[in-house]
Amino acid sequence: MLENNCIFCKIANGEIPSATLYEDDMFRVILDLNPAAKGHALILPKKHAADLFELPDETAAKAIVLAKKIAGVLKTGLHADGINLVQNNGEAAGQTVFHYHMHLIPRYQGDKVNINWVPGTLTEEDKKEILALF
Repeated sequence: MLENNCIFCKIANGEIPSATLYEDDMFRVILDLNPAAKGHALILPKKHAADLFELPDETAAKAIVLAKKIAGVLKTGLHADGINLVQNNGEAAGQTVFHYHMHLIPRYQGDKVNINWVPGTLTEEDKKEILALF
């Protein structure tokens, strides 16, 4: 299913041109137009899901296998020192386009890409609350 006003649906299904690295019946992988680093790519499912929680399990499983494949090519081909896989869900988490997508960001020693946070402390109270969810 496609969403009429979804820019990523249109890109994933070839209605809007993109620098396509890979395509199959379920996904299109493109270069990000606003890259964090050289080789920054996006994995886009062709069927619309707003986020991870709407994504079918089969698609989610195939997305991570595809990410491994594409990341390997980028890391080797671009001589990257590492790769970040970034996948945001919800506005509070930094999602700006509400079509599930995964960022593959090649990393290079000394680059200025900032995907960091200040480590906190796991309190006993938080630990008990979270463990009780499972």
